[in-house]
Amino acid sequence: MYLGLDLGTSGLKGILIREDQSIAGEASAPLSVVRPADGWSEQAPADWIAAAETVFGALAADPGLGDLRAIGLSGQMHGATVLDAADTPLRPAILWNDTRAAAEAAVMDADPAFREITGNIVFPGFTAPKLAWMARQEPALFEQARKVLLPKDYLRLWLTGEHVGEMSDAAGTSWLDTGARAWSDTLLEKTGLSRDHMPRLVEGSAPSGTLRAALAERWGIPASVIVAGGGGDNAASGVGVGVVSAGQAFVSLGTSGVLFAANEGYAPDAETAVHTFCHALPGKWHQMGVILAATDALNWYAGLVGESAEALTGALGALEAPGKTLFLPYLGGERTPLNDAAIRGAFLGLEHATDRQAATRAVLEGVTFAIRDCQEALAATGTRIESLLAVGGGSRSDYWLSALATALGTEIQVPVAGDFGGAFGAARLAMMAETGGGAELAPPPPTERTIAPDPALADAFAEGHARYIAARTAIGALT
Repeated sequence: MYLGLDLGTSGLKGILIREDQSIAGEASAPLSVVRPADGWSEQAPADWIAAAETVFGALAADPGLGDLRAIGLSGQMHGATVLDAADTPLRPAILWNDTRAAAEAAVMDADPAFREITGNIVFPGFTAPKLAWMARQEPALFEQARKVLLPKDYLRLWLTGEHVGEMSDAAGTSWLDTGARAWSDTLLEKTGLSRDHMPRLVEGSAPSGTLRAALAERWGIPASVIVAGGGGDNAASGVGVGVVSAGQAFVSLGTSGVLFAANEGYAPDAETAVHTFCHALPGKWHQMGVILAATDALNWYAGLVGESAEALTGALGALEAPGKTLFLPYLGGERTPLNDAAIRGAFLGLEHATDRQAATRAVLEGVTFAIRDCQEALAATGTRIESLLAVGGGSRSDYWLSALATALGTEIQVPVAGDFGGAFGAARLAMMAETGGGAELAPPPPTERTIAPDPALADAFAEGHARYIAARTAIGALT
């Protein structure tokens, strides 16, 4: 069997698969985020280890880990886990959705070398600006820093005793030469660091080390179980849903929203605010448009009106044309295409006719239009989307998927029930590392249903998107 561990923001999930990739067992443990100041978002790395111990313990009890061959890792990207010479965290990890380093990111992004080498804008949530913030605000701690690991790679350190990262996650640090798939000495030097501060890199489908004997003995795991390189959460999810070749794409309606497309080559265009990262498989890259609030926006609204998100979306009926009420989902800034940490959301066009259902539709439409922005940004780089799958909690709403299909002008495949996300993709990467396999081990899941665009509403959604852009422009300076 093969184990995939996905270290998310709200929890750690483990999925155990058999050789035929059927699910043998699942376990999870919750995690919480600490926000000690406005725009800050932190977690204690010790909590990740505790969560992993819970997951291993549950799976060791049922179904047992005696047949385990390999472990794969997936995780939240961009987090700065800064260690001293004894591998002890110097401070809580600064997470992907932390915006304290906006000023440092702007300084870095103004240096052409960063976009030229990484192929990406330096976003405030990326890793390098956080270390620059530490150098300015916590210089004594910065001086003690000996290693900087991404969250899942700290979990790997606990599992294997080795400092190892992989290409897809490293591409989100602003230190990687993304085309060359190697650390950039030039960019590290610009942030007062060196290659010695970085983990060695492997491909996501390659072995990164073996499980420590003490852990194997503790949970009844065979000796010398391989730990694969794994992937950042979105790259691992791409492997999980079979988006590994050019033309394949998925849209994720999770806490954040992602439009993810696989590519065979490296074709960055930083001006679009599209992320161009290494994929978790050798010789492949991917591009992403990322919005910071998808189901997060719906859940915020649900809390505001005192109703569950499922009840709100379930009451909507058939797809309708966008109404006068608009919602801008920028609750914590935005990435693609704005690269604006300061912009905030808004309801516009409120009127007496704006009842609960109209406001719910406006929220779903706002997120939909933000993903339409991502589609246009990806298209500007030459990326083509020939097949599109929907994943994430928001994909349970047929209304939302119908709006997306109509706004994007493309059919959306909904996979059969099952978890094909980061943990499943990590388990597939574990299988590749142990067997020497590749993309052939990552086919798309069977399709349960296909959501087609509504041609009768295509013009209405195009007009709604145009109004959305105009509203964003109008309120930008006010928020």
